[in-house]
Amino acid sequence: MRANTDNCGVSMSRRLFRRQSVRLLAGFGVVLMALTSCASPEKSTETRQPASASLDTDSVSTPIMITSSDIPFPSPVMEQWRPQAPSRIVTLATGSGEIVAALGGADRVVGRDETSESPEIDRAPIVTSGHAVNAEAVIAAQPDLVIVDPGTGPSEALDQIRSVGIEVVEVPEAFSVVEVSAKVMAIGAAIGAPKTSINQVIELSTGGPNGGSPQGNTELRVVFLYLRGTSAIYLLGGSGSGADDLITRSGAIDVGAEAGFEAFTPLTAEELINLNPDAVLVMTKGLESVGGVDGLFQLPGLAQTNAATTRNVVAVDDTLLLTFGPRTSGVIDSLTQAWSEFQGNAIRAGSQS
Repeated sequence: MRANTDNCGVSMSRRLFRRQSVRLLAGFGVVLMALTSCASPEKSTETRQPASASLDTDSVSTPIMITSSDIPFPSPVMEQWRPQAPSRIVTLATGSGEIVAALGGADRVVGRDETSESPEIDRAPIVTSGHAVNAEAVIAAQPDLVIVDPGTGPSEALDQIRSVGIEVVEVPEAFSVVEVSAKVMAIGAAIGAPKTSINQVIELSTGGPNGGSPQGNTELRVVFLYLRGTSAIYLLGGSGSGADDLITRSGAIDVGAEAGFEAFTPLTAEELINLNPDAVLVMTKGLESVGGVDGLFQLPGLAQTNAATTRNVVAVDDTLLLTFGPRTSGVIDSLTQAWSEFQGNAIRAGSQS
């Protein structure tokens, strides 16, 4: 992690504040109360009984940490770009820096946001502060192209960048593997990469045509939690969070999406008990913010689930989990392996419930 930038959960946070800002602003203020409140009747599900607390210690897992170093960045596709292609690029769209690097343009990146961690562009300065674009830092990099997405802001900073004659191109975001194709195509077109290179990076990022096929086939029930304990933010992932697609493609069941929850819903103890997940997926910084695995299972409701009994936890680097780019297929591979490892524990836990 970089010393001068709080990059934890940047991709997630930008999505939270854009897609559900009104609801979440209200929810954040009462989230501590929500942790111990009852779930609304329409969201309640039939309670699944948790595993016995006396489960044999052989059935208890060591939490799995998936870091950027575990998923190497792919070799860039090196082909000739079109003449007059931009030579100085600032990548502010989530994960766009990694895509530009994969297309062979790492040496053209002169500025980036916190979500772009490719070693090929680590030399480029971060030109955002928290979740906000620093217009002065972007302009100082003297780019001829700035890549943004709908979550990039504030709009005043982007207007300031445009006012000095710098081209700003907005590309679509990706909240699923299938959506990565449009994201890569838009970035490739903006920077002038050849179509053959774009197709190669799409194949690499998605694992195959139409996003590849789901891997594995377990009955493991996984809950994705977005946590910022220092800010009293505890959210349950659901349909459209991005994590739901990764969980499904890696062969498990996203319990939040299955139960009909939206992308990010303030957490309650009763909801967690009713969902009774077998495993928990979190971001690394989120896990740290609640005091690690021990603190995680002290959250109301989570201690009464199968996941607490087996301690089935996967923590993925914040800038890796929901970036949706060249390393996404590697994330899915790693999650598939994790669920496979946990599956035996879940079976043993269920047999003793």
